[in-house]
Amino acid sequence: MLSNLERYKKDLDALILKGDNLFNSMQMECFPDQTKDLVKTELGKQGLVGKKLASKTREVMEAFPSFKETYQSWFSEAKALVRQVLPDRLSDFVRHNEKPKPRKDITFENYRIEDYLQGLNVSRGYEKVKVVGPDAAIPQFWQQMAILKTERQPGS
Repeated sequence: MLSNLERYKKDLDALILKGDNLFNSMQMECFPDQTKDLVKTELGKQGLVGKKLASKTREVMEAFPSFKETYQSWFSEAKALVRQVLPDRLSDFVRHNEKPKPRKDITFENYRIEDYLQGLNVSRGYEKVKVVGPDAAIPQFWQQMAILKTERQPGS
């Protein structure tokens, strides 16, 4: 029978693993070519070449979860854990997800994960110059992961 502490550690490790997979998924959705190159490079280090490398690369990339379909359940679980273990960081954790209420413009600094989930892109002018897009949510999710990972560290 697992003690509460063992169960907590197991749940935390599972959330971090799921979060890492979501992060990879987000990277793939925003930067598909670069992500594919990174996956190929890592698999190449394992000695895969040619058709086996291409097949395994495709397999790994298809195994990434859909960020938009999986994030909300991850967020709910992670938020509950942060609320219990690091209650003073809960508002920071939630802030990275929720859009700021009074927002005149949408910029890289105030783009949030909610915007990403809605597929929000902002461009200006006749030529549609990109101001901000989904990749602006990557640092927000990275910060949520950092908050979650501090729970694993001794003394937290």
